[in-house]
Amino acid sequence: MRSQSRNQRSPRFVLLMGLLLLLGACAAPGAHLPPLPETDRSSANAYRLGPNDEVRVTVFNDPRLTGEFRVTDAGAIALPLVGTVPAQGRSTRDVERAIEREMQRKGLFRDPSVAVEVRNYRPIYVLGMVERGGRYPYEPGMTALSAVAVAGGFNYRALQDYVSVTRIGPDGRAHEYRAPRDALLQPGDVVTVFERRF
Repeated sequence: MRSQSRNQRSPRFVLLMGLLLLLGACAAPGAHLPPLPETDRSSANAYRLGPNDEVRVTVFNDPRLTGEFRVTDAGAIALPLVGTVPAQGRSTRDVERAIEREMQRKGLFRDPSVAVEVRNYRPIYVLGMVERGGRYPYEPGMTALSAVAVAGGFNYRALQDYVSVTRIGPDGRAHEYRAPRDALLQPGDVVTVFERRF
């Protein structure tokens, strides 16, 4: 009698397990990710510098100190006569003030005037179900969809409703988010296009 009861349960158990596996397979890839925090579209001046950004530093008091510099992996800019100035996580205005303070501290100028502008932003990366994944230059105002377009567009297996964006947070660690196609990107972002299930 017991063996008959086990045999009757077995097909139901197999069917139930099959349904659970099918439901798990149907779950959309990346659906578990938290949504990408919204970026204020009007805060273009709030851009924070990071490693591999290239900036032009203009010293109005002495054009010989003017030049183009790269933010190092340590997050600083090394300037002639001035030395190393921290730049990572700072706006260009913050870096201007820091350079001016350092020039005054070293007695280079009594009232220095410095301008800092970003010449080349650190690149973005596009991976997954696109035609030509890889590293691409960042452009201000770039969205997830325009990044995919630069990478040759979605391929025929791509999930096109949303993407994953991996971004370095203020804590210095990478965080992965689910992002709509019109999400604004930041330099250094990694965009991943998922493969659709069916």
